Amino acid sequence: MKSLHSRFKVIWRTCLVFSLQALLVQVGLSAQRQPAGDGSHDFDWELGVWETQVRRLVQPVSGSTDWVEYRGSSVVRPIMGGKANLVELDVEGKAGRIVGVALRLYNPAARQWSLNYSNSRVGTLSPPYVGTFRDGKGIFYGVDDADGRVVLARFVITRPSADLAHFEQAFSADGGATWEVNWIADDRRTGAIKD
Repeated sequence: MKSLHSRFKVIWRTCLVFSLQALLVQVGLSAQRQPAGDGSHDFDWELGVWETQVRRLVQPVSGSTDWVEYRGSSVVRPIMGGKANLVELDVEGKAGRIVGVALRLYNPAARQWSLNYSNSRVGTLSPPYVGTFRDGKGIFYGVDDADGRVVLARFVITRPSADLAHFEQAFSADGGATWEVNWIADDRRTGAIKD
């Protein structure tokens, strides 16, 4: 009986994820107007080694205001001939350590990037966030899991200067009407990738 309940739960969540992705398209969140030209080099500026500071909201979409901080590094490497890249994150703080990877894939037909994340605690890729860069700002939308609750998700990437990068993740539990930032990372370039 427990196995049947687990299977039902997986099927229910999968249906919910597809429904939320359809909602994203309906409200125009993932169907951003595409800029002209090839966006396959949108992340080239980020290739290299970075000092990373992360702030994470402990319990997103719960009303909590308890944040934890981490410090460490990120390494961004090109893969697949530059049509994709891999980010290796390794940060730690009083709340523990986060070791994760982000696989970013470029879809030339859609001129969009998908951001796919995994950490050593979970060991599977998250559902992708999809989007583009426009005027130097990357905005990506998808669905995510907030302690068992499926929510809309937004990830924004900005570049304050050539050697600084800023990342913010936010969740929405009300269909995109309001957003709560739950992850803030600030990176400072420290070097190039060594082969």
